[in-house]
Amino acid sequence: MIKIDKDWTLFLDRDGVINERIPKGYVMEPEQMILEVAVADAIAEFNELFARVIVVTNQQGIGKGLMSVEQLDNVHQKLKSEVAASGGHIDAIYYCPELANTGSNCRKPEGGMGLQAKTDFPEIDFSKSIMVGDNITDLQFGKNLGMKTIFIRTALEEQTPEVNELSDEVVDWLKDLFLVIE
Repeated sequence: MIKIDKDWTLFLDRDGVINERIPKGYVMEPEQMILEVAVADAIAEFNELFARVIVVTNQQGIGKGLMSVEQLDNVHQKLKSEVAASGGHIDAIYYCPELANTGSNCRKPEGGMGLQAKTDFPEIDFSKSIMVGDNITDLQFGKNLGMKTIFIRTALEEQTPEVNELSDEVVDWLKDLFLVIE
């Protein structure tokens, strides 16, 4: 169990955590943004427990020229609207458009998006933050910044010894986060 209070920040990966992942593809249009079960309601409840809820997502589809920043903004607007319809909000969404092989410091597992969040919200304390993701790079991102990490099991990334080493808790769905925090 991870003991939190209202000073904590919740960082969430997007694809596979908040919305359904498109295998070997990208969510490029708002109609492709299909939220996982009970995610909008869960985020609304997280808003009551955490000081901030922040999304950090690698989006190399932009770097590959498959989608534009405007398309991504439209996708994120739909995400925010669906969460708002359940009474919740996302404080900020950070994305990295760089390709995986560029060595960019904004791309997870590097901490650039987290550091940008701390610049925008100076009260963020990484030792009082949780990163939730479904990929090893999400867990590495959280650990690189000194966060607690929670792994969401998916078909994409099985629970391996590395996952066990990097994650403080393992759950099946984002809504199961309530089972591992107090």
